[in-house]
Amino acid sequence: MHKVTFTLLAALLSACVSAPSVAAQVTPTTLPAGQSGTPGDTLDPNWVPVGFGTLRQDDLALKVSPATGLQVRAIPLDERVIRLLSPDSYRSLRELLTSKDRELLAVKERNRLPSYSIWYVSFFAQEQGETRFSPQEFIISNTGRDFRPLDMLPITPGFGEYRLRQRDVQSALLIFDGQLDVNQPLSALMESTPSATDWNRVIQRIERERSLVRSRAAAAPKPPA
Repeated sequence: MHKVTFTLLAALLSACVSAPSVAAQVTPTTLPAGQSGTPGDTLDPNWVPVGFGTLRQDDLALKVSPATGLQVRAIPLDERVIRLLSPDSYRSLRELLTSKDRELLAVKERNRLPSYSIWYVSFFAQEQGETRFSPQEFIISNTGRDFRPLDMLPITPGFGEYRLRQRDVQSALLIFDGQLDVNQPLSALMESTPSATDWNRVIQRIERERSLVRSRAAAAPKPPA
């Protein structure tokens, strides 16, 4: 069933965004919602060049499976993290964010916080019949706090109905306070069920890939002056 789930999620994301064929064509821009760690932050050691990552989206996912048959998968869209993905995955997520620039700006105007943590969250139903879900119940615990979504931007039609038929997927961008730090241990809770993901292992995977990306970038042929 997990294979079916991830295949459906990958197909959904591909349908939501179209990506150019060359990684170098993607030029990251500062997120209007003031995402923590925006491009140009030269003091942050977690920045790496674009186009040299190899991770899959599933390598960065936070997963929760409540007893209701619901499956939740959440991916942080922090630029410093998604640059570690394979070029195609990175492009898809960057274009998804860019397509929501106007809505993200509106979120900033509504909430008036200095920074935001944006997550791509998908809800999948395994059980027959109808499965209801509440995105506000997706809570992330981190840095000694529980973070609830401040706002959400639907990606799939019908997201606002908050219900799924078997094998349906509904997705949205959930926006949290930017004090949520993906480089620190975290966990999630959905319908009183804790996440099964060991985020410490995800952090180790991220740090290892950052080192590898820097090595690949350093070894890559330099363009002519």
